[in-house]
Amino acid sequence: MHPHRLTAATIGSEAALRELLGEPTALVRAKLSDRLNPLTRPFIERSPFLCLATADADGRCDVSPRGDPRGFVRILDDVTLLVPERPGNRLADSLRNIIQNPYVGLLFVIPGVSDTFRVNGRATLTTDAALLAPCAVEGKAPRLGILVDIEAAYTQCSKAFLRSQLWDPAGYTDRAELPTNGQIVHALQGDRVDAAAYDAERAERYARREGFY
Repeated sequence: MHPHRLTAATIGSEAALRELLGEPTALVRAKLSDRLNPLTRPFIERSPFLCLATADADGRCDVSPRGDPRGFVRILDDVTLLVPERPGNRLADSLRNIIQNPYVGLLFVIPGVSDTFRVNGRATLTTDAALLAPCAVEGKAPRLGILVDIEAAYTQCSKAFLRSQLWDPAGYTDRAELPTNGQIVHALQGDRVDAAAYDAERAERYARREGFY
């Protein structure tokens, strides 16, 4: 590993990392599994949201959100998941990465619950109508899905959620404190994009749930 442009105080080997952090405890190692079981399945069945991590052939990473009514990820068996692919911005970053590099990571989140569930495995893109039909929402079945063959499955401790007070309404941010999407695009594109018109058109589409399914 090369030193960072801002500092030479970097960690470049696992040995150096372990010297700094130490080893995981036996209890931490004990929670690791290569499959689901009756106690871990509910973390997926009750989750309406996940983060999907992928990387291209060169290892360049991407993380993308996926969300639907809770339980939207189908558990086909204890070692196989199906994540429905809904309409998006058509950049298809995650999907293109999977074609190049099948290894993925998923983090399942349940609102109000600080424990999360992690799945790592190999992904395959599928258009199998029989598999995708049960994923229909508002009468529309997805045309594409992501099959995940599980290689690791385990709960993630709640420290990050507790430290960040993620589910505490007292810490919520008013959206008005942040720039709008239109303002951000206008800053990038200049007069080619009218910020107010961009935001209004987007709000109208979302109100109609256009392109959701």
